[in-house]
Amino acid sequence: MEARANLLSEAAPFAGTETLEPDIEAVQETNANENITPQSTQTQSNTQTQSNTQTQSNTQTQSNTQTQSIWKESSHPVALAFHLLFRTGAIAIYLFGRLFTTNFSLIFIICVLLLSFDFWTVKNVTGRLLVGLRWWNDIQPDGTNAWVFESRDPSRPVNPIDSRIFWISLYVALVIWLFLAFLTLFNPEWLLIVIVAIILNMANVVGYTQCDKDAKKKWAASFATRAATSNPSMVGKLFSAGLGRFFG
Repeated sequence: MEARANLLSEAAPFAGTETLEPDIEAVQETNANENITPQSTQTQSNTQTQSNTQTQSNTQTQSNTQTQSIWKESSHPVALAFHLLFRTGAIAIYLFGRLFTTNFSLIFIICVLLLSFDFWTVKNVTGRLLVGLRWWNDIQPDGTNAWVFESRDPSRPVNPIDSRIFWISLYVALVIWLFLAFLTLFNPEWLLIVIVAIILNMANVVGYTQCDKDAKKKWAASFATRAATSNPSMVGKLFSAGLGRFFG
């Protein structure tokens, strides 16, 4: 028994002081994984940030390019600028003029001046340059008014950018003033500005609409005349075919 106790007492120090060596490869793999995870997360965040920044820059570049292309593709960029300047200026002064001054007379004078400039510019300058049309009223000896229309030669096509912006802005401005009229029905002072704007814009809308219809009729008649003089047999055939269909 004493010999067995001595053996246990001799073995006890080795059992208490023995240390296990760590698995070096496992620790290195763990540290490597810990180092890779934040690096990969940071790389993903940087990639997303770069993609978002690139998308925003591409969007801004495209919008700037479209704006620049409009002015570059326009045949009359100065006329196009003034065509938009006076009408947008009148609407802006009407809507936001009260933020800068409480003097209604000043706002009224500025709006009426801008509307007058817009009416004269559209009627005499931008309509002729942008769409090749012009209209005015001729007073007859008996005191009646007669519409007079001028149009470009059909062999000279207009710039599609100029034509599109001209017609869109012509109708949109009138729609905006009509909408503002409903908002100021019970405010006579501000309604007076809106009435002046509607009258001047309506005159250009009606004038250019009638002028455009008259120009199309003239072009159709001119085309028919040229076709008749160049190939009378073809016109006769078309006429006889039309009569045959009409009488059944």
